[in-house]
Amino acid sequence: MSRLATGLQRLRRSSSSPWEVLWSALASCGLVLFSQLAVAMVPRLFPKLSLLAMLPIAGLVFLAAIVLGRLWRRFIGVAASAPLFVLFNILLLWGVYVFVIRRDTSSLLDMLINAECALLLWGLYRILSGDPGIVACDSSYLEEAGCKDFVEAICPSELPVLSRVRQCNWCKANVRGYDHHCPAFGTCIGQKNHRLFMALLTGFVVAESTYTMCSTKYITRCINSGTLRSENPVSLNLVISTMLFSILQVVWQIVFLMWHIYCICFNIKTDEWINWKKYPEFQMREQPLSDLEVKFVNPYDKGMLCNIRDFLKPK
Repeated sequence: MSRLATGLQRLRRSSSSPWEVLWSALASCGLVLFSQLAVAMVPRLFPKLSLLAMLPIAGLVFLAAIVLGRLWRRFIGVAASAPLFVLFNILLLWGVYVFVIRRDTSSLLDMLINAECALLLWGLYRILSGDPGIVACDSSYLEEAGCKDFVEAICPSELPVLSRVRQCNWCKANVRGYDHHCPAFGTCIGQKNHRLFMALLTGFVVAESTYTMCSTKYITRCINSGTLRSENPVSLNLVISTMLFSILQVVWQIVFLMWHIYCICFNIKTDEWINWKKYPEFQMREQPLSDLEVKFVNPYDKGMLCNIRDFLKPK
C-alpha cells in the first residue's frame, strides 16, 4: 500500500484533496477521448486518402486537439495528469482491440497483445510507485564536502556517495544516476528505475506495433470481404484513428529508444550529455585555466560491453 500511496502522491503533485485527484483523472480521460475522436474524424473527412497520406494529417489534428484540450483545462482550472493520460490511452487501445478487432485475430496473436497490454499496466504501476534513486539531503554529506547546500555538493561530486547525483529541475529531487524527468510517467528516471524505463519504452513500441498489425488485418479483411460499408462507421473510424495514433507513437518512441541505447552503450546520461558544461568531470581543457578551449570527455565510458554489463547489473 505504501507504493500505491507514493504513486498517487506523484500523480496529484501539489493537490491536497481526493476530489482534485478525481477531477484530474476525469480531465485526463476527457482529453484522451477528445484527442482520439478528433483523429477519428480524419478518415471520415478524407475517405479517399490512403492510410499513409492520413498519417501527417492525423499527427497535426492530434497536436491541435492536445493544445485545445490544455487551453480548455486552463480555462476551467483543472489540471490533467500525464501518467493518467498514458493509462487511459492504453485502456482505450485495449478496449478497441477487445470489442472490435479481436474477432479477426488468431488465438496466439490475441494472447500476445493481451499479455502486452497487461504488462504495460503493471510496468506503469511499478514505475509510478517505485523510487528512481532519490538521495536524501544529509547534513553529514554537506559537512564532508564543505558545502552550504546539497546542490552545491553535487557539482564537484568528489565524494563517492554523491557520484553522479544530479538535481532534477522539474521536481527538485536529488537523484543518483539521473537521466531525465519523464513527463509521461510523472517521475524522474534514475539509477533504480532506468532499466524498468527501458523495458517499458520497448514494451510500448512492441505493443503498439502489434496493435497496428492487428488493426491493419481488420481493415484489410473488411476491404477484401466487401463488408467495409456494412461495418459500423464509428467502430471502423475508431480502429483507423487508433492505428494512426499507434504508428505516430511508434515513430517517435523508436527514435527515443535508439537515443537511450546509444547513451547506455557509452555510459552517459541524457542530462549529462545536454548539460556537460555544468559538470567538471566532463570538461577537458587544452591549456590550464583556459575557459576558451574546453572539450567534452566522458570519464565514465569503460567500453561498450562493460557499459552494457554495468547497466544490466542490479544496483
